[in-house]
Amino acid sequence: MSSSPPSAQSAPAPPAPASAPAKAASHSPWRSLRYRSMRWWSVANFVSNAGTWMQLTVQNLLVLQITGSATATGLSMSVQAAPALLISVFGGAAVDRWPRKLTASVSQALLGAVAFVTAFLVALDRIDVTTLMVLAAVTGVIATIDGPACSLLGNDLVPAQDVPSAIGVGALVHQAGRLTGAALAGVTVGFLGTAAAYAANGLSFLFVASVIPFLRPARGAVKHVAAKRRGEADTMTVREGLAFFARRPRLLALAGVTGVSAVFGRNYQLTLAVLVTGPLAGGAGSFGTVSTVLAAGGIVGAVLGARLRRPSVRIVGALAAAGGLLQVVAGLSPSLAVLLVMVLPMAVVESVSDTAGTAVLQTDPPAHMRGRVLGVWGSIGTVWSLGGPPALGLLMELAGARGALIAGGLIIAGTIGAGHLLRERRSAAPVAVRAGDADAPGQAALGTAA
Repeated sequence: MSSSPPSAQSAPAPPAPASAPAKAASHSPWRSLRYRSMRWWSVANFVSNAGTWMQLTVQNLLVLQITGSATATGLSMSVQAAPALLISVFGGAAVDRWPRKLTASVSQALLGAVAFVTAFLVALDRIDVTTLMVLAAVTGVIATIDGPACSLLGNDLVPAQDVPSAIGVGALVHQAGRLTGAALAGVTVGFLGTAAAYAANGLSFLFVASVIPFLRPARGAVKHVAAKRRGEADTMTVREGLAFFARRPRLLALAGVTGVSAVFGRNYQLTLAVLVTGPLAGGAGSFGTVSTVLAAGGIVGAVLGARLRRPSVRIVGALAAAGGLLQVVAGLSPSLAVLLVMVLPMAVVESVSDTAGTAVLQTDPPAHMRGRVLGVWGSIGTVWSLGGPPALGLLMELAGARGALIAGGLIIAGTIGAGHLLRERRSAAPVAVRAGDADAPGQAALGTAA
């Protein structure tokens, strides 16, 4: 990393061993699992995700049981998400300042403590809506640190070229944990009660916290160095993270692509539900089939995304635009069978795009800035998640389910295409290059790789 580049006249390096090129050129989606620590981290993440989704499922049922109100259930979810909008940037700054493993261990232990407190209160029948809301808010605050800390810790375990694989494996682990946790929630509540589900989630957090100290980065992994002196910590500010993000065209482009896709193309649980039960005259069972196909496509896309070695914003944009066009075709589907054929590639493209975008986000900034960049991204993403469904709902009110899918897909593809053309035009603009004391003829400006 720190060695100086060889001169133009230096002798060629001796050939590497026969096995090295094959390993370096591997496109296997599972290549990050060659490293022991990554295998342990994946197991820990599966356990944690299963526990988290078990608790989320039970929490929604518990709020409904206490209040009988769907509105209160939605409010509890919003309360847990709200801290990300307000303080994610501060959580990201903390992740950059503090040792990564220690930060992730402490945040996991604190989340476990919140789960145990909730289990204790539920077991004693001392829980009410206000207490649940407070505990949800505390969980959301801790998550603003835990999220970026755990995301970057996983990337710290593998060489840079294997980070897309680590992210893809993480996506698969997340999906597997979600399915497992939702299934275990019903079984656990049925046999052991609601408190047991919260206690199981607490144990899952403690398991992760106990695994983290034993993780070791592989050779070639990017090393995160926390600030050791007060002067160093004082420079690792939230303002610096915001300024870095705002000055980074690649990150701004990624935010634009992801934002327009999130608002007009990612809320399939809303748009497809209305399309299936409305114009296509299907029922809940038909929408369940569509949801299953979406989940299967997401898993396939995560595997394909994990094969990438050099993700870029161009790849993310191209995939998002392709997803928009597929969405247009889905909106024109004359029957449920045609819709099912279109839904699978839509989900695959979306999942690959997500994996590529996450890899760019987590590897493009220098190591000492990545926590703050993820913090900024957390705040931006919360705006999309909170503002997207109402905006899409309004579009559906005006244009119907088909119109919303078609218009949304065209907006996505058109916006990304226009952005690409503007960037190409700006990159190709002639500039004067000074050679000695005279100006050389104009040459095309070189744009940064995206």
